Amino acid sequence: MTYSEYNFDGLIGPTHNYAGLSFGNLASATNKGATSNPLEAALQGLAKMRAAMELGLKQGFLPPQDRPHLKTLRALGFSGSDARVIEKAGAVSPTLLSNCYAASCMWTANAGTIGPSPDTGDGKVHFTAANLAANFHRAIEADTTTRVLAHIFNDERYFVHHPPLPGAMHFGDEGAANHGRLAQSHGDVGVHLFVYGEDGDKFPARQKRAASEAIARNHLLDPVKTVFVQQSEAALDAGAFHNDVVGVANGTVLFLHEQSFADPQAAYSAIREAVPFVEIIEAPTNKVSLEDAVKSYLFNSQLLTLPGGEMALLLPTESEENEAVKSFLEETVSKNNPINRLIFKNVRESMRNGGGPACLRLRVVLSDEEAAAANAHFLLDDQKIARLEDWVKAHYRDRVIPDDLRDPAFMEESFAAMDALTNLLGMGAFYDFQKI
Repeated sequence: MTYSEYNFDGLIGPTHNYAGLSFGNLASATNKGATSNPLEAALQGLAKMRAAMELGLKQGFLPPQDRPHLKTLRALGFSGSDARVIEKAGAVSPTLLSNCYAASCMWTANAGTIGPSPDTGDGKVHFTAANLAANFHRAIEADTTTRVLAHIFNDERYFVHHPPLPGAMHFGDEGAANHGRLAQSHGDVGVHLFVYGEDGDKFPARQKRAASEAIARNHLLDPVKTVFVQQSEAALDAGAFHNDVVGVANGTVLFLHEQSFADPQAAYSAIREAVPFVEIIEAPTNKVSLEDAVKSYLFNSQLLTLPGGEMALLLPTESEENEAVKSFLEETVSKNNPINRLIFKNVRESMRNGGGPACLRLRVVLSDEEAAAANAHFLLDDQKIARLEDWVKAHYRDRVIPDDLRDPAFMEESFAAMDALTNLLGMGAFYDFQKI
């Protein structure tokens, strides 16, 4: 049986804006209140998806969620027509309104955690949507994410869906951004690396060990092939609010910063015991500082296994523009290790809100049979990408400022766009605003 890795990228939504809602995300805070360009953001994301496909890789996508999320605003006491709900919320609490407008579901590395069928006790693919309990604007994504994943992977013969973990921050779960899988090939039994945090001096940890342990149990993972490692406080306080800002795992390679883990040697020992074939490629602090790693999103690159077996890093252009980072990258690919290709893509609209190439994708390993059972509308080819590009160009603004969120006309544009998308994808009345 043949297995492939599918990257499911988030299709960036029409309300993409810079509200600075994510505490601990330095890029998000820095660009708070700036003018965003949803049109450019979505086209940049689609261009990245196309670039991955041109490398011979399998590509899917998750649709945007409905924003503004009127269901949340109504639950918080804002009533009347849709327009009145927006006007009242904007007058009472512009910050609350901006939370309900956030397009942050674009970062599908936080959509959930996936257990591929070679690794699970029942031989099915397991999905757990992340509860994203650390931030209000993201916590309201969880229910819709669960429905989206169940809509795409809806055949019970192959797929199992777990609800988001209960318990809010006690079981805070930020999805695959704190999880990696190591295996000699996609179809081999893999080892799952879960990275959790403890609160730093400046910023709180979002991923709890108890959450990672619960997901491993629900996904029926072999404890011998499951490793839990603590992220360093230094990385957290430097702005690595998710571990994928300082490290990425794929195949036989763990690529990370020297200061990623609280106890690097103990972590490496545990990983090597579970994965004897692992190759750990570490960026030393004297070559790449934590500040440069976070600023450039060097480790928030996509570490891709290409059809020929070699590996490539798909990186943001910010990594190419940072002299220290680029020098380290060139040195890395010149050595005898699996990473031998660098590909730089412009995802600047996402980067300005604190999300690089790896934030924009959720890895899903599927057999040919499992892929055939998935909803084909969400598995991309050139024609489908072209249709999505046309949809974006027809419905997205090229300029959004904070005051636009208080204008009911912006809400109506967003809902019209989502109506058109659900028609394009055969989803029916899927979103909450379509059912009100």
